[in-house]
Formats: sequence, C-alpha cells, structure tokens
Amino acid sequence: MPFNICQRKLFTALGSRPQGMESNTITDSIFFASLLSWRRTVIVQGGDDADPDVRIKRDHVKSMMKHAWNGYVQYAWGANELRPISRKPHNDSIYGSAPLGATIVDSLDTLFIMGMMDEFAAARDWVENDMNLDAANVDLSLFEVNIRLVGGLLAAFALTGDNLFRQRAEEVAERMLPAFDNVTSIPNGRINLSARTSSGGWPVLAEWGTLSLEFNYLSDVTGSGVYRSHIRRIYETTINLMVNMDGLYPVNIRMRKNKTKFDDDDTRIHWNNFDKYTLGAAGDSFYEYLLKSWLQSGKTDENSLSLYLQAVNGVFKKLVRTSKQSNLTFLVEIEYEREQSVMGHLTCFAGGLFALGGKALGLERHVELGAALTSTCHQSYVRTPTKLGPETFEFTNDLEAEADKNGAKYYILRPEVIESYFILWRLTHDPRYRLWGWEAVEAIEKHCRIPTGGYSGLRNVDNEKPDHDDVQQSFFLAETLKYLYLLFSDDSLIALDQWVFNTEAHPLPIKGGVNPLYRPASASQFN
Repeated sequence: MPFNICQRKLFTALGSRPQGMESNTITDSIFFASLLSWRRTVIVQGGDDADPDVRIKRDHVKSMMKHAWNGYVQYAWGANELRPISRKPHNDSIYGSAPLGATIVDSLDTLFIMGMMDEFAAARDWVENDMNLDAANVDLSLFEVNIRLVGGLLAAFALTGDNLFRQRAEEVAERMLPAFDNVTSIPNGRINLSARTSSGGWPVLAEWGTLSLEFNYLSDVTGSGVYRSHIRRIYETTINLMVNMDGLYPVNIRMRKNKTKFDDDDTRIHWNNFDKYTLGAAGDSFYEYLLKSWLQSGKTDENSLSLYLQAVNGVFKKLVRTSKQSNLTFLVEIEYEREQSVMGHLTCFAGGLFALGGKALGLERHVELGAALTSTCHQSYVRTPTKLGPETFEFTNDLEAEADKNGAKYYILRPEVIESYFILWRLTHDPRYRLWGWEAVEAIEKHCRIPTGGYSGLRNVDNEKPDHDDVQQSFFLAETLKYLYLLFSDDSLIALDQWVFNTEAHPLPIKGGVNPLYRPASASQFN
C-alpha cells in the first residue's frame, strides 16, 4: 500500500488536518510528520542520550530492528514468524499456521518507539484490514494470546491513542472469555479464537497468573468490568486457598471440572505442597505481575503488593544460593522438596524485577539481590565461546553458570538478560550494564544475523561456528531489540515511573495521574 494512503488512514485515527490545509501528498506528509512529532514528545519526552557514542549504539540497534523487520516483511508477511535462512514463514511456532501476524502485533510498539513510521503504518494497515480471528481455528495458549496479541495491541493504543488498537484488543480478549467458563476461577489453558471454545488440562502458575496487567487495563479503557472481575476472582479467592511455601506457590494444580457441590474433602482445586517451586519457566511471570499490578494501579493494589513481598521473602529464605567457586548469586528450584541448582535464561528476568521493586519500595536489599542475579546471568553469557547465554545453566562442583554437556545449550534470541540490564541501568546508571548490553549486540550480530534478512537463534552456544535454528522469534522484535534500544536511550523514553512492561515488553501506562497517556474509557477518544 502506498504510504500516503496509510497516512490518510492515520489522520482519522490520530487527529484532523488543520483548517485551511489542502490535501495533497506534500501537505499530508508535512502534517503527518508534525503530528507524530508532537505525539512522540508527549509519549517519550526526549529519547536521545546526551553521549554521541551512546546515540551511535542506539542507531545501530534500530538498524537491527530494520533488518529483522525487513526480512519478515519480504519472506513471511502476515505469518506469525520468519524462518530467515529458509526465507519462508515459520509455521511450527506457538501459533502454528494460524494467520495471526504475531510478529506484526508484537512489533507495533517497538516500531513506534523507534520512530519507524513507514513500517508502523504498514503494520497498522494489516491490523485494520487483514487481522482475522476467525481464521485462527486451532487451540492456542491463552497465556501467549494474552501477552503477545492483547498486550501488543493495548500498548499500541496506549502509545498512539488510536482506537483501532483498543478495539482489536477487546475483540481478542472477548474471545478469550470462554476459558473462564468453569467451576473454578482458574481459566483453561487453551483457547480457540475462531470457535470461541476453550480446553486444556491443568494450567501452570504462570499461565493463569499472567493476565492482570492486560485485563485490568482493558477494563479501564473499555469501561467493561468483566475483564477485571476475572482477575479479582483469581487474586481475591483462589490464591487465598492455595498452599504456599513461605509466599512461594506450586507450579502445578489439579482441577476437578463439572462439579457443582463439594464436600470438605472434595474441593474444586487441588494443590500439591510437594510440587515444583521456581521463578523460572511455568512460575516466572506470576511473581512479575504481582509487583507490576501494584505499580500499574498507582501503588494502590495492596493485595498484589502483599503477595509480592511475601514471595520475595520466600525467595530469600528458600531459593537464594551462592556458588562455591566465584560467589555468584543464583536461584535454585525446589521440586518434591529437593533442590535443583539450575537456572534458566527465563529466570534472568528476576534481576530486573527485584531491583525495580526494591527501588519503588525503598528496599536496598532487594536492589542488591537484583544486581547480583543480573551479574550471574551476565556470566552465563561471557563464559561461552559465542558470548550468548544457554537456555539453562547449572551450579555444581564442576560447573558455574554453564550448561551441562547434556543440558539445554540453545539460544533463541531471548530478552530476559537484556531486560535486567535495561532496568538496572535505569535505576543505577552503572556503566557496566550498557557495556554488557553492547557485548550482547556484538555477539548477536556476529552469530545470529542472516545476511538476506532477519536473525536466527542458535542450537548450541558452545559452538563458535553457528548452528542456526532458522527461527526469528517474534519476541526478538517485541522484547530483545526494544530493551536494547531503551538501554541506549535517555531515561525519559518510556520512563519507568510512568509505564510498566508486560511480560512481552509491551508498555502499559501507570494510573494515578503520573502518565498523561493513561486513558480511561470516558477519555479514550484521541483529541
């Protein structure tokens, strides 16, 4: 589609042409540029770092986004993800072949924040004209649909005020509601957006505990309380029934469905006190959303804060360990009362989380834990030949922040380590975090960049000669590149006291008057 046509569509969404300005290609371009310049000033309040060397690095990250995006556009447009080496769509992703444009929706806010307005306009046009939920006739992860599609669309609405994105987010979320049609407050783990049906076995902690940011904000901007009501049922009813270990919660639950009456020994939900407790996969974002729900509420959600503080106390008491060789701080997992001295790349989000919470609460011990964990995660990168971290790394008598010979040595362009660098930089301005971030940029460029377009993950970070997995994950554009760009930006760009990031790095505005782009339903029309 010619860009001037996209411009005209955005006029409708973002505002009207000043009176007396004639419509032609030149004046449309001038008005469009000035309008978006004004919007960016409101949204980002700056963005260029004062240091010219840092600006050069940020420009390089933007060029990486262009390379990733252009590869997707050329070889996989409208599909969910790109196979950059095969130069075709990736149809084995979490969304399979369902044409949901996951990379497009996941990239909307990154494109906008980076000022890639041609690309943003094309992405918006796809969302308006080609996004078809009825074509997604397959069971999908409720968790992934929420964090990527609903989260991505809501962030685009928050940043632009364009009601198209709010409407699309509500369309997706409305089709997620059948997942809550059971006798418990815990949603089913799978949803068919086309058939509007749900299924799934026993959902894990992170699946049903990672909805609050998106659903609460969606109720705010639509005026519909149905989304918030489901969150309240989870946090005010179910969690109070759960068995917990010093504030930490078991990953797995067992639900009895189709029950209407219960005896004392026949409850709807069964918790296993000897189950797995972890801040890694299956547990991670549950704890993340406790803190961030409190922040998003303008620090009024005392229930979420209380649960978060109990959980962090449990982390200190049960999970924090120090390695023998180098005194590296790491988190163990507990499964059936046995410790597992292994951390996952996913767990590396915790460094940024604890630092963010510690700063907001004035708890220096939390900030120090966050910094120590982030340093350990950095070690998992620099101890490999590629300088990229494995999926999991262990702490034994022989290993320290390294993958076992039979361990998960793959790297799939994940963001969690970069995320913690970004947050720790914003909170401390310690130059090591920008240094470490640039090390990661250089390693990604050396080992993951595909010349014809896009980036690929690696099957083994211990092989200096790349063995590519031929997948460009949508979260590479949504998270990894966004966090790198913000790492080399001024603090005013998506300021941490105005925004919270969902677990897919989609920024949502904080309530309570701190963010002028928080738009409750009565003011959701952009003026």
